[in-house]
Amino acid sequence: MKIITISREFGSGGRELGKRLADRLGFDYYDSEIISAVAKNSGLDPHYVTSRLEDHGWQNFPVTFRGTLGSSAYMQASKVQLLIEQKKVIEEIAALGKDCVIVGRNADVLLQTYNPFRIFVCAETEAKLRRCRERASGREAFSDKELLRRMKEIDRARAKTREFLSGSEWGDRNAYHLTVNTSDWAIKALVPAVADFASAWFER
Repeated sequence: MKIITISREFGSGGRELGKRLADRLGFDYYDSEIISAVAKNSGLDPHYVTSRLEDHGWQNFPVTFRGTLGSSAYMQASKVQLLIEQKKVIEEIAALGKDCVIVGRNADVLLQTYNPFRIFVCAETEAKLRRCRERASGREAFSDKELLRRMKEIDRARAKTREFLSGSEWGDRNAYHLTVNTSDWAIKALVPAVADFASAWFER
C-alpha cells in the first residue's frame, strides 16, 4: 500500500495538486470526503463540522493525542471529539490497504506508522494571492488585505493543530520528503515530475 499525504499553505494549490496526482497515479483521493465521513459518523451537518474543526479555540485545552485523553470534562468538548473522530476516519482509510492521496488533516503525522510519502506545498505570497483571485466566485470579492489576513489565519491554525496533535512544527522542511513551490507554475505542469518522484521513492 502506498499513501501520499499533502500539507499545504493556503492558496498554494495543494488541493489541486493532490487531486491531479491521485488521478495520474490511479490512487484513491481523500479531502472533503473525510469531513463528510466525520459528519456522518457524528450525526452532524458537514458545514458545522468544517466550521468547528477550523475554529481552534480548543487549543487551550491541556489535552493531547500524544498523552492520555483521561478527563471526561475535556472529552465532552465537541471540537476535541470531532478531532478524535477525524483521526479515526483517517486511520480507517489507511486500514483499507489501498493506494491513496490524502490532503491536509495532518494525515502525515497521524499515519506515521504507515510511512507515507509526505509532501508540503508552498508558494510566494503574490502567487497565492493570484491563485485565490482566479478561483474566487463572484460572491467572494475580497481585497488583497483581506485575503492576506485569511491566509495567515488559516496557516496559523494549521500550525497550531499540528503542534497539538504531534508536537512537531508545521512546514518544517525536515518533516517532509518533498517540498513543492508552486510559484509561477501551473499545477498541471508540476504533476508529472511529482508523480515520478513519488513513484521512485516508493520503489526504493
